[in-house]
Order: sequence, then C-alpha cells, then structure tokens
Amino acid sequence: MAELGDISSLTMALLLAVCVASAFVSAVTGGAGGVLMFAALNVAIPLRVLVPIHGAVQLMNNLARIYYVRDHIRWELCLPFFIGCTLGSLAMTLGLASLSWQQLPLALLAVLIFYTVFKPRRLPEICLAPRNYFWVGLGTGTLGILAGAVDPLLAAFFVRKDLSPKEVVANKSVMQAWCHALKIPAFIYLGFAFADHLGLILLLTVAAVIGTRVGVALLNRIDSQLFFRLMRLALLVAGLRIVYQLLAAQ
Repeated sequence: MAELGDISSLTMALLLAVCVASAFVSAVTGGAGGVLMFAALNVAIPLRVLVPIHGAVQLMNNLARIYYVRDHIRWELCLPFFIGCTLGSLAMTLGLASLSWQQLPLALLAVLIFYTVFKPRRLPEICLAPRNYFWVGLGTGTLGILAGAVDPLLAAFFVRKDLSPKEVVANKSVMQAWCHALKIPAFIYLGFAFADHLGLILLLTVAAVIGTRVGVALLNRIDSQLFFRLMRLALLVAGLRIVYQLLAAQ
C-alpha cells in the first residue's frame, strides 16, 4: 500500500471523486457514505493514518450538512448522546486504544444492521426514548476510536417513522460530528500529527462538502418513503462490507 507521499495525481483525483460521491450518499440516504468513503480511501491511505484523517474530514463534512438542516435538530436526542459518546471516547483513548478491532462488536453491528434492513413489518422498529441515546453514544464513542466510520451504527437507530428525512439527516449528522470531533484531541493525545496531513485533509474536505451540498439539495425534493428505502439500501451495502471484513479476517 502506498504511503501518502506516493499518491499519484490520478489516485488523488479518484479519492476526491469518492469523497464527493460518498458525501452525496450520506446527505441523500442518511447513512453509509462514511463507510464507503473509508473503504475507498483505505485503498491508497494506510489504516494507521486513515482513521484520524477520515475523522477530520467527516467532522467538517457533517458540520456543513448540519448548517443546511440545522432547523431540524432535536436536542433531546443529541444531548444524552453527547454525554455517552464523550465517556466512551475517553475510556477507549485512555485505556483501550492499543487494541485491534475485535470481531465480536463488528459481528453485533452487522446483526443490528441486517435486523434494521430485513425485519418483518410485525417486528418493532428500534425506536429509543431520547434518554437512551446515551447508550448509543457510549457505544459509538467507544468504537469510534477504532473504527473510521460510525454511520452504520447510528443509522440503525434512525430508521423510524416518527422522524422526517431532514430530522434523520440533521440529528444523525450532529451525533456523527460530535463523535468525529472527539477523535481530534484523542489522536493528538496518541501522537498523531494532523498538521503533517493538513493539505490532504483540506482537499478531501472540500470534495466532501461539495457532495453534501448537492445531496442536501436533492433531499429537499425526495419523499419520506423513498428516503427510507434508500437509507435501507445504504445500510445493506455497509452490512455486506462488514460481513466481507469478518470473512476476510478468518
């Protein structure tokens, strides 16, 4: 795998195109764009630097998305998430950051995704009370230090009919932005030098924000039924990638 200094102009152009496309997917479907971006970037960027770089890019991308749908934020969902996510991120950074990604939580995430996508209509949606987003935050913050993308985990808790498409995108983006923001001090503490990769981060961020802007414009024209169908499709793609990752690790 090439080091960052060896990335060719063609490869960089492809990476930028991927960022535009994945940000567009996230804005339109509410999920899976971060996973698609992470998987594509990992082709050219070593994993040891990809997680913090991806986190920085996704932070800015989510902040841009939040700006466009800020009137649809529901703080009663987000505030408990902030507390749990901060505690989870802090615990992982201080005590567990040296561990490699474990297959058990990855497998549980896959089960959660496939339940959300394929559950029969008679089975309940995962419709949590606002206070219980604390536990979603705790899990997201804990796993977020090890995993580049957290959107499949969050998306499973947003396929619910009592939220509009814009509410899904707005609140999920706020939660993702908080999780990615916590990665900045965490990885600085762990010795990662963001300044050494600032140029790449800025280029990828600009591409992601362009994709977000186009996606939000389309979101204004999409109906709720189509939105949730697209969201389930995006989750399915993310779930299949996790299964492939689990099988590849055998």
